Amino acid sequence: MTDTSDANKERNLEIARNEEAKQVAGSVRISASAIVAVVIVGGILFTLGWLALR
Repeated sequence: MTDTSDANKERNLEIARNEEAKQVAGSVRISASAIVAVVIVGGILFTLGWLALR
């Protein structure tokens, strides 16, 4: 029974590691999307401001 218990613990640890990796990848993806959105909006506002001053 100990072998089965140890195998289950190892399997659960591996699943937890995989889930953590997925969460990190998702967070990075969301952060990158947010940065891109901020750059685009900033560029639009800068262009509008520059055109208004011309």
